Amino acid sequence: MGLQESEALDVERIREDFPVLQREFDGQQVVYLDNAATTQTPKRVVEAISEYYYEYNANVHRGIHQLSQEASIAYEEAHDTIADLVGADGREETVFTKNTTEAENLVAYSWGLNELGPGDEVVLTEMEHHASLVTWQQTAKKTGADVKYVPVTDEGHLDMEAAKELITDDTKLVSAVHVSNSLGTVNPLAELADVAHDHDALIFGDGAQAVPNRPVDVKDLDVDFYAFSGHKMAGPTGIGALYGREEILEDMEPYLYGGDMIRKVTYEESTWNDLPWKFEAGTPSIAQGIAFAEAAEYIDDVGLDNIRRHEERLTEYALDRLAAFDDIEIYGPTDPTERGGLVGFNLDGVHAHDLASILNDHAVAIRAGDHCTQPLHDKLGVAASARASFYLYNTTDEIDKLVEGLEDARDIFA
Repeated sequence: MGLQESEALDVERIREDFPVLQREFDGQQVVYLDNAATTQTPKRVVEAISEYYYEYNANVHRGIHQLSQEASIAYEEAHDTIADLVGADGREETVFTKNTTEAENLVAYSWGLNELGPGDEVVLTEMEHHASLVTWQQTAKKTGADVKYVPVTDEGHLDMEAAKELITDDTKLVSAVHVSNSLGTVNPLAELADVAHDHDALIFGDGAQAVPNRPVDVKDLDVDFYAFSGHKMAGPTGIGALYGREEILEDMEPYLYGGDMIRKVTYEESTWNDLPWKFEAGTPSIAQGIAFAEAAEYIDDVGLDNIRRHEERLTEYALDRLAAFDDIEIYGPTDPTERGGLVGFNLDGVHAHDLASILNDHAVAIRAGDHCTQPLHDKLGVAASARASFYLYNTTDEIDKLVEGLEDARDIFA
Protein backbone atom coordinates (compact mmCIF):
# COMPACT_ATOMS: atom_id res chain seq x y z
CA MET A 1 0.00 0.00 0.00
CA GLY A 2 1.42 3.40 -0.98
CA LEU A 3 1.79 6.30 1.41
CA GLN A 4 -1.15 8.14 -0.07
CA GLU A 5 -3.40 5.12 0.43
CA SER A 6 -2.44 4.45 4.02
CA GLU A 7 -4.53 5.62 6.95
CA ALA A 8 -1.49 6.86 8.85
CA LEU A 9 1.80 8.24 7.71
CA ASP A 10 4.94 6.14 7.89
CA VAL A 11 6.65 8.93 9.79
CA GLU A 12 9.89 7.08 10.40
CA ARG A 13 10.32 6.54 6.69
CA ILE A 14 9.40 10.14 5.94
CA ARG A 15 11.96 11.39 8.45
CA GLU A 16 14.68 9.71 6.39
CA ASP A 17 13.95 12.30 3.69
CA PHE A 18 14.99 15.12 6.05
CA PRO A 19 18.66 14.78 7.14
CA VAL A 20 18.49 17.89 9.36
CA LEU A 21 16.20 15.98 11.74
CA GLN A 22 19.15 13.73 12.63
CA ARG A 23 21.21 16.64 13.98
CA GLU A 24 22.17 16.59 17.64
CA PHE A 25 22.97 19.37 20.09
CA ASP A 26 24.93 18.34 23.18
CA GLY A 27 23.99 14.74 22.51
CA GLN A 28 20.29 15.47 22.12
CA GLN A 29 18.55 14.92 18.80
CA VAL A 30 16.86 18.05 17.55
CA VAL A 31 13.08 18.29 17.95
CA TYR A 32 11.88 20.73 15.32
CA LEU A 33 8.51 22.23 16.27
CA ASP A 34 8.77 25.55 14.42
CA ASN A 35 7.10 24.48 11.20
CA ALA A 36 4.63 27.35 11.04
CA ALA A 37 7.64 29.62 10.53
CA THR A 38 9.52 27.37 8.09
CA THR A 39 9.32 23.67 7.36
CA GLN A 40 12.33 21.48 6.68
CA THR A 41 13.23 20.51 3.11
CA PRO A 42 13.39 16.91 1.84
CA LYS A 43 16.34 15.61 -0.14
CA ARG A 44 14.49 15.42 -3.45
CA VAL A 45 13.67 19.13 -3.30
CA VAL A 46 17.30 20.03 -2.58
CA GLU A 47 18.32 17.71 -5.42
CA ALA A 48 15.96 19.53 -7.79
CA ILE A 49 17.86 22.74 -7.07
CA SER A 50 21.20 21.00 -7.57
CA GLU A 51 20.04 19.41 -10.82
CA TYR A 52 19.13 22.81 -12.23
CA TYR A 53 22.53 24.30 -11.40
CA TYR A 54 24.49 21.21 -12.43
CA GLU A 55 22.66 20.34 -15.64
CA TYR A 56 20.73 23.22 -17.24
CA ASN A 57 21.56 26.49 -15.49
CA ALA A 58 20.45 29.27 -17.83
CA ASN A 59 18.10 32.23 -17.90
CA VAL A 60 14.51 31.63 -18.94
CA HIS A 61 12.61 33.13 -21.88
CA ARG A 62 15.74 34.82 -23.20
CA GLY A 63 17.78 32.28 -25.13
CA ILE A 64 17.23 29.91 -28.05
CA HIS A 65 20.08 27.64 -26.96
CA GLN A 66 19.35 24.23 -25.44
CA LEU A 67 20.09 25.12 -21.82
CA SER A 68 17.74 28.10 -21.88
CA GLN A 69 15.05 26.00 -23.54
CA GLU A 70 15.31 23.33 -20.84
CA ALA A 71 15.26 25.90 -18.03
CA SER A 72 12.29 27.71 -19.56
CA ILE A 73 10.27 24.52 -19.92
CA ALA A 74 11.02 23.43 -16.34
CA TYR A 75 10.14 26.86 -14.95
CA GLU A 76 6.91 27.10 -16.95
CA GLU A 77 5.87 23.57 -16.01
CA ALA A 78 6.52 24.46 -12.37
CA HIS A 79 3.69 27.01 -12.68
CA ASP A 80 1.43 24.25 -13.99
CA THR A 81 2.29 22.02 -11.03
CA ILE A 82 1.55 24.77 -8.51
CA ALA A 83 -1.68 25.63 -10.32
CA ASP A 84 -2.75 21.98 -10.06
CA LEU A 85 -1.90 21.92 -6.35
CA VAL A 86 -4.56 24.53 -5.52
CA GLY A 87 -7.04 23.88 -8.32
CA ALA A 88 -6.28 26.93 -10.45
CA ASP A 89 -7.23 26.75 -14.11
CA GLY A 90 -3.62 26.96 -15.25
CA ARG A 91 -0.36 28.88 -15.24
CA GLU A 92 -2.21 32.02 -16.35
CA GLU A 93 -3.72 32.21 -12.85
CA THR A 94 -0.46 31.38 -11.03
CA VAL A 95 2.06 34.17 -10.48
CA PHE A 96 5.32 33.29 -8.76
CA THR A 97 6.35 35.73 -6.02
CA LYS A 98 8.99 35.73 -3.28
CA ASN A 99 6.43 34.70 -0.66
CA THR A 100 2.91 35.33 0.61
CA THR A 101 3.87 38.83 1.71
CA GLU A 102 4.93 39.85 -1.78
CA ALA A 103 1.72 38.38 -3.17
CA GLU A 104 -0.31 40.58 -0.81
CA ASN A 105 1.72 43.60 -1.87
CA LEU A 106 1.34 42.76 -5.55
CA VAL A 107 -2.44 42.88 -5.23
CA ALA A 108 -2.29 46.00 -3.06
CA TYR A 109 -0.17 47.91 -5.57
CA SER A 110 -1.62 46.56 -8.81
CA TRP A 111 -5.27 46.40 -7.75
CA GLY A 112 -5.67 48.32 -4.50
CA LEU A 113 -4.01 51.61 -5.43
CA ASN A 114 -6.07 51.74 -8.62
CA GLU A 115 -9.42 50.53 -7.31
CA LEU A 116 -9.72 51.91 -3.77
CA GLY A 117 -10.71 55.45 -2.83
CA PRO A 118 -12.42 57.52 -0.14
CA GLY A 119 -15.60 55.87 1.05
CA ASP A 120 -14.41 52.40 0.08
CA GLU A 121 -13.78 49.77 2.75
CA VAL A 122 -11.38 46.88 3.23
CA VAL A 123 -12.47 44.24 5.75
CA LEU A 124 -9.80 42.19 7.51
CA THR A 125 -9.91 39.87 10.53
CA GLU A 126 -8.44 40.50 13.95
CA MET A 127 -6.21 37.44 13.50
CA GLU A 128 -4.50 38.66 10.31
CA HIS A 129 -0.76 38.23 9.83
CA HIS A 130 1.09 41.50 9.39
CA ALA A 131 1.60 40.54 5.73
CA SER A 132 -2.10 41.21 5.24
CA LEU A 133 -2.88 43.69 8.01
CA VAL A 134 -0.02 46.13 7.42
CA THR A 135 -0.28 45.91 3.64
CA TRP A 136 -3.97 46.82 3.51
CA GLN A 137 -3.68 49.29 6.39
CA GLN A 138 -1.04 51.24 4.49
CA THR A 139 -2.85 50.89 1.16
CA ALA A 140 -5.96 52.34 2.80
CA LYS A 141 -3.94 55.30 4.08
CA LYS A 142 -2.69 55.98 0.55
CA THR A 143 -6.13 55.73 -1.05
CA GLY A 144 -8.39 57.19 1.63
CA ALA A 145 -10.21 53.89 2.12
CA ASP A 146 -11.27 52.63 5.56
CA VAL A 147 -10.25 49.35 7.22
CA LYS A 148 -12.59 47.32 9.41
CA TYR A 149 -11.90 44.13 11.35
CA VAL A 150 -14.01 41.03 11.92
CA PRO A 151 -13.74 40.24 15.66
CA VAL A 152 -12.31 37.04 17.10
CA THR A 153 -14.43 35.32 19.74
CA ASP A 154 -13.10 34.18 23.11
CA GLU A 155 -12.99 30.65 21.68
CA GLY A 156 -10.68 31.78 18.87
CA HIS A 157 -13.22 31.72 16.03
CA LEU A 158 -14.25 34.48 13.66
CA ASP A 159 -17.50 36.15 14.65
CA MET A 160 -19.33 35.43 11.41
CA GLU A 161 -22.46 37.33 12.46
CA ALA A 162 -20.30 40.41 12.91
CA ALA A 163 -18.68 39.71 9.54
CA LYS A 164 -22.05 39.81 7.83
CA GLU A 165 -22.69 43.21 9.41
CA LEU A 166 -19.25 44.61 8.61
CA ILE A 167 -19.19 43.58 4.95
CA THR A 168 -21.42 46.04 3.09
CA ASP A 169 -21.89 47.49 -0.37
CA ASP A 170 -19.02 49.85 0.45
CA THR A 171 -16.67 46.90 0.91
CA LYS A 172 -14.31 46.45 -2.02
CA LEU A 173 -12.06 43.72 -0.60
CA VAL A 174 -12.11 41.17 2.19
CA SER A 175 -8.72 39.72 3.16
CA ALA A 176 -8.69 36.79 5.55
CA VAL A 177 -6.18 34.26 6.76
CA HIS A 178 -7.29 30.71 5.93
CA VAL A 179 -5.52 29.18 8.95
CA SER A 180 -4.32 31.44 11.74
CA ASN A 181 -0.59 31.24 12.44
CA SER A 182 -1.17 32.20 16.10
CA LEU A 183 -4.46 30.58 17.08
CA GLY A 184 -4.45 27.71 14.61
CA THR A 185 -8.07 28.50 13.72
CA VAL A 186 -9.30 27.20 10.37
CA ASN A 187 -11.50 29.99 9.08
CA PRO A 188 -14.65 29.51 6.95
CA LEU A 189 -13.11 31.11 3.88
CA ALA A 190 -15.79 29.90 1.46
CA GLU A 191 -18.50 31.36 3.68
CA LEU A 192 -16.64 34.67 3.83
CA ALA A 193 -16.31 34.57 0.04
CA ASP A 194 -20.08 34.17 -0.29
CA VAL A 195 -20.68 37.19 1.94
CA ALA A 196 -18.10 39.27 0.07
CA HIS A 197 -19.48 38.37 -3.34
CA ASP A 198 -23.04 39.15 -2.21
CA HIS A 199 -21.78 42.74 -1.92
CA ASP A 200 -19.70 42.63 -5.14
CA ALA A 201 -16.48 42.68 -3.13
CA LEU A 202 -13.38 40.64 -3.89
CA ILE A 203 -11.80 38.26 -1.38
CA PHE A 204 -8.12 37.49 -0.77
CA GLY A 205 -7.21 34.29 1.09
CA ASP A 206 -3.89 34.01 2.93
CA GLY A 207 -3.11 30.31 2.56
CA ALA A 208 0.41 30.27 4.01
CA GLN A 209 -0.65 27.95 6.85
CA ALA A 210 -3.25 26.00 4.86
CA VAL A 211 -1.71 24.83 1.58
CA PRO A 212 1.12 22.86 3.30
CA ASN A 213 -1.17 20.58 5.27
CA ARG A 214 -4.62 20.21 3.74
CA PRO A 215 -6.25 19.97 0.31
CA VAL A 216 -7.04 23.44 -1.04
CA ASP A 217 -9.17 24.17 -4.10
CA VAL A 218 -9.42 27.86 -4.90
CA LYS A 219 -12.46 27.28 -7.09
CA ASP A 220 -14.33 25.50 -4.31
CA LEU A 221 -13.36 28.27 -1.91
CA ASP A 222 -14.53 30.78 -4.55
CA VAL A 223 -11.72 33.19 -3.69
CA ASP A 224 -10.52 35.88 -6.09
CA PHE A 225 -6.93 35.87 -4.83
CA TYR A 226 -5.05 33.30 -2.76
CA ALA A 227 -1.40 33.26 -1.72
CA PHE A 228 1.05 30.83 -0.15
CA SER A 229 4.79 30.28 0.36
CA GLY A 230 7.16 27.48 -0.64
CA HIS A 231 9.17 27.41 2.55
CA LYS A 232 6.13 26.48 4.63
CA MET A 233 5.36 23.41 2.48
CA ALA A 234 8.72 21.56 2.38
CA GLY A 235 10.04 23.87 -0.33
CA PRO A 236 12.81 26.45 -0.58
CA THR A 237 12.75 30.01 0.71
CA GLY A 238 12.40 32.93 -1.68
CA ILE A 239 9.46 31.55 -3.66
CA GLY A 240 5.71 31.68 -3.29
CA ALA A 241 2.63 32.00 -5.44
CA LEU A 242 -0.35 34.24 -6.00
CA TYR A 243 -3.47 32.70 -7.45
CA GLY A 244 -5.75 35.23 -9.11
CA ARG A 245 -8.83 34.86 -11.26
CA GLU A 246 -7.61 35.24 -14.82
CA GLU A 247 -10.09 37.97 -15.73
CA ILE A 248 -9.02 40.05 -12.71
CA LEU A 249 -5.30 39.60 -13.35
CA GLU A 250 -5.83 40.58 -16.99
CA ASP A 251 -7.31 43.91 -15.90
CA MET A 252 -4.60 44.66 -13.34
CA GLU A 253 -1.54 46.74 -14.15
CA PRO A 254 1.89 45.38 -13.19
CA TYR A 255 3.75 47.15 -10.42
CA LEU A 256 7.24 45.88 -11.24
CA TYR A 257 8.68 46.79 -14.61
CA GLY A 258 11.63 45.49 -16.61
CA GLY A 259 12.61 42.49 -18.63
CA ASP A 260 10.34 39.57 -19.53
CA MET A 261 7.13 41.27 -18.37
CA ILE A 262 6.88 43.24 -21.62
CA ARG A 263 5.54 42.46 -25.08
CA LYS A 264 6.73 45.53 -26.98
CA VAL A 265 8.75 48.56 -25.90
CA THR A 266 9.31 51.83 -27.75
CA TYR A 267 10.81 55.06 -26.48
CA GLU A 268 7.28 56.28 -25.84
CA GLU A 269 5.19 53.27 -24.79
CA SER A 270 5.29 49.71 -23.50
CA THR A 271 2.80 46.85 -23.62
CA TRP A 272 2.70 43.88 -21.29
CA ASN A 273 3.40 40.19 -21.69
CA ASP A 274 0.82 37.43 -21.27
CA LEU A 275 -0.13 36.08 -17.84
CA PRO A 276 1.55 35.19 -15.56
CA TRP A 277 4.76 36.70 -16.94
CA LYS A 278 3.24 40.21 -16.87
CA PHE A 279 3.78 40.16 -13.10
CA GLU A 280 7.21 38.47 -13.05
CA ALA A 281 9.65 41.21 -14.01
CA GLY A 282 13.35 40.48 -14.44
CA THR A 283 15.19 37.24 -13.96
CA PRO A 284 12.98 35.16 -11.67
CA SER A 285 13.94 32.72 -8.92
CA ILE A 286 14.33 29.89 -11.41
CA ALA A 287 15.86 27.19 -9.22
CA GLN A 288 13.49 28.01 -6.38
CA GLY A 289 10.48 27.88 -8.71
CA ILE A 290 11.46 24.45 -10.02
CA ALA A 291 12.06 23.22 -6.46
CA PHE A 292 8.73 24.76 -5.37
CA ALA A 293 7.00 22.44 -7.82
CA GLU A 294 9.05 19.49 -6.57
CA ALA A 295 7.89 20.25 -3.03
CA ALA A 296 4.29 20.36 -4.24
CA GLU A 297 4.71 16.95 -5.82
CA TYR A 298 6.33 15.64 -2.63
CA ILE A 299 3.46 16.60 -0.35
CA ASP A 300 0.98 15.41 -2.97
CA ASP A 301 2.74 12.03 -3.03
CA VAL A 302 2.48 11.81 0.75
CA GLY A 303 -1.17 12.84 0.51
CA LEU A 304 -2.53 16.12 1.82
CA ASP A 305 -5.44 14.41 3.54
CA ASN A 306 -2.92 12.16 5.28
CA ILE A 307 -0.89 15.18 6.37
CA ARG A 308 -4.01 16.91 7.68
CA ARG A 309 -5.08 13.86 9.70
CA HIS A 310 -1.55 13.41 11.05
CA GLU A 311 -1.40 17.03 12.19
CA GLU A 312 -4.82 16.73 13.81
CA ARG A 313 -3.63 13.69 15.78
CA LEU A 314 -0.49 15.52 16.89
CA THR A 315 -2.48 18.63 17.79
CA GLU A 316 -4.98 16.60 19.81
CA TYR A 317 -2.13 14.89 21.65
CA ALA A 318 -0.37 18.21 22.34
CA LEU A 319 -3.58 19.83 23.58
CA ASP A 320 -4.18 16.91 25.93
CA ARG A 321 -0.63 17.00 27.30
CA LEU A 322 -0.63 20.77 27.77
CA ALA A 323 -4.09 20.76 29.37
CA ALA A 324 -2.61 18.70 32.20
CA PHE A 325 -0.72 21.85 33.29
CA ASP A 326 -2.98 24.04 35.40
CA ASP A 327 -0.65 26.99 34.80
CA ILE A 328 -0.63 26.88 30.98
CA GLU A 329 -3.00 29.02 28.95
CA ILE A 330 -3.76 27.70 25.47
CA TYR A 331 -5.00 30.02 22.71
CA GLY A 332 -7.43 29.12 19.96
CA PRO A 333 -10.12 26.46 19.48
CA THR A 334 -10.05 23.40 21.71
CA ASP A 335 -11.26 21.03 18.98
CA PRO A 336 -8.22 19.79 16.98
CA THR A 337 -10.40 19.37 13.87
CA GLU A 338 -11.08 23.12 13.93
CA ARG A 339 -7.45 24.16 13.88
CA GLY A 340 -4.24 23.62 11.98
CA GLY A 341 -1.21 21.79 13.33
CA LEU A 342 -0.01 24.33 15.86
CA VAL A 343 -0.61 25.26 19.47
CA GLY A 344 -0.01 28.72 20.92
CA PHE A 345 0.32 28.93 24.69
CA ASN A 346 1.94 30.61 27.69
CA LEU A 347 3.29 29.14 30.91
CA ASP A 348 2.30 31.31 33.87
CA GLY A 349 5.19 33.36 35.21
CA VAL A 350 7.55 32.51 32.34
CA HIS A 351 8.05 34.87 29.41
CA ALA A 352 7.71 33.11 26.08
CA HIS A 353 11.30 34.05 25.13
CA ASP A 354 12.66 32.53 28.35
CA LEU A 355 10.58 29.45 27.70
CA ALA A 356 11.97 29.09 24.18
CA SER A 357 15.51 29.45 25.53
CA ILE A 358 14.99 26.69 28.11
CA LEU A 359 13.45 24.44 25.46
CA ASN A 360 16.45 25.12 23.25
CA ASP A 361 18.61 23.64 26.04
CA HIS A 362 16.55 20.48 25.49
CA ALA A 363 17.16 20.72 21.70
CA VAL A 364 13.48 21.56 21.20
CA ALA A 365 12.89 24.33 18.65
CA ILE A 366 9.70 26.39 18.99
CA ARG A 367 8.73 29.97 18.14
CA ALA A 368 8.30 32.69 20.75
CA GLY A 369 7.03 36.21 20.17
CA ASP A 370 3.98 37.83 18.63
CA HIS A 371 4.21 35.74 15.43
CA CYS A 372 3.60 38.83 13.27
CA THR A 373 0.18 39.26 14.90
CA GLN A 374 0.80 42.09 17.36
CA PRO A 375 -2.76 43.43 17.40
CA LEU A 376 -4.13 39.94 18.09
CA HIS A 377 -1.72 39.54 21.00
CA ASP A 378 -2.82 42.92 22.32
CA LYS A 379 -6.41 41.65 22.19
CA LEU A 380 -5.34 38.50 24.06
CA GLY A 381 -3.66 40.69 26.68
CA VAL A 382 -0.20 39.19 26.25
CA ALA A 383 3.02 40.59 24.84
CA ALA A 384 4.11 37.27 23.38
CA SER A 385 3.24 33.61 23.23
CA ALA A 386 5.04 30.34 22.68
CA ARG A 387 4.09 28.31 19.62
CA ALA A 388 4.73 24.66 18.87
CA SER A 389 3.86 23.75 15.29
CA PHE A 390 3.88 20.34 13.66
CA TYR A 391 4.38 18.83 10.24
CA LEU A 392 4.36 15.49 8.48
CA TYR A 393 7.64 14.32 10.07
CA ASN A 394 6.81 15.08 13.72
CA THR A 395 5.89 12.47 16.35
CA THR A 396 4.13 12.24 19.69
CA ASP A 397 7.51 11.37 21.24
CA GLU A 398 8.70 14.82 20.23
CA ILE A 399 5.69 16.38 21.93
CA ASP A 400 6.65 14.44 25.06
CA LYS A 401 10.10 16.06 24.85
CA LEU A 402 8.41 19.44 24.58
CA VAL A 403 6.46 18.69 27.75
CA GLU A 404 9.66 17.61 29.55
CA GLY A 405 11.16 20.99 28.68
CA LEU A 406 8.09 22.77 29.97
CA GLU A 407 8.33 20.90 33.26
CA ASP A 408 11.98 21.98 33.52
CA ALA A 409 10.99 25.61 32.89
CA ARG A 410 8.34 25.41 35.57
CA ASP A 411 10.91 24.07 38.07
CA ILE A 412 13.42 26.77 37.18
CA PHE A 413 10.92 29.60 37.66
CA ALA A 414 9.13 28.08 40.65
